[in-house]
Amino acid sequence: MDSIATDRFDAGRFEASRNRLASLAYRLLGSANDAEDAVQDAFLQWQAADRQHIRVPEAWLTKVVTHLCLDRLRSARARRERAAGAWLPEPLLDGDPMLGPADTFEQRESVSLAVLTLMERLSPHERAVYVLREAFSYGHAEIAEILDITEAASQQHLHRARRRVTAGRRGGEVAPAAVRGIVEEFLAAAASGRTERLVALLTDDAVAVSDGVGGTARELLRYDTPERIATVVRAGLKPTPAKRRLAGGTPALHHALVNGAPALLFVVAGQVKGAVTFDVADGRIAMVRGIAAPDRLRRLGEAWRRQGPDTPLVDRW
Repeated sequence: MDSIATDRFDAGRFEASRNRLASLAYRLLGSANDAEDAVQDAFLQWQAADRQHIRVPEAWLTKVVTHLCLDRLRSARARRERAAGAWLPEPLLDGDPMLGPADTFEQRESVSLAVLTLMERLSPHERAVYVLREAFSYGHAEIAEILDITEAASQQHLHRARRRVTAGRRGGEVAPAAVRGIVEEFLAAAASGRTERLVALLTDDAVAVSDGVGGTARELLRYDTPERIATVVRAGLKPTPAKRRLAGGTPALHHALVNGAPALLFVVAGQVKGAVTFDVADGRIAMVRGIAAPDRLRRLGEAWRRQGPDTPLVDRW
């Protein structure tokens, strides 16, 4: 095989692993943009490597991507951004290959917005062990090899990570068939003008966060009581000419499944301008996230346009 053919063959081997690597990087970083960058950096390392001496390409690439992500998590820039109080996981539309394996509850949970947020409490090594074990079913010997640690350390990291994630867990799985009903009920309560109707949908310890109108808040706006959440939601979901100008038109409202959870999308001329996601616990809403920053919605919006329009819940908001 000549060098050109070899390069094409090796590029093909990388491409065959790209989606898996991207889903690993997304779980580790919580950002599709950063995950794409990490995978591209891994491709450059793959091209520069002596590939004839790489016996198991999948294992080699997994190790490279994991360490690239760990470097990003440890970087001064990442620590500043995440400590500034304005960090949110980047939402992904159901069916996005970056969401990765979804056969088990652990795999689906590891990519939920709730768990991606909780993983911010973990050290980089705890996060890596948790993701490699829960989402990709690696054994501790394999994880130790990937992270250059001992098996005992891998087990300890997993124990601590599971404990912290379990302690902070608020919601559960929602059946895809139930998504539309949850979003419709929320919209109806918000439109009723009765705060108590919204409060009834929320758990007693419900929390809401938002990156602000247009995603411009320097720190996340946070609301910690059902009554305060209901007041803010009722005001926020009341359409006004100013809001329509900011959105660039009159949005249609659609329901969607985002990272395995119900979501309400604000769509103008095929462009997703905002998303509200819900974590649901025992039939009530435990967490509301309002996301409007264009960079957080870029990949979701691209997937939405490829998927094609469905029947909106509200034609003109």
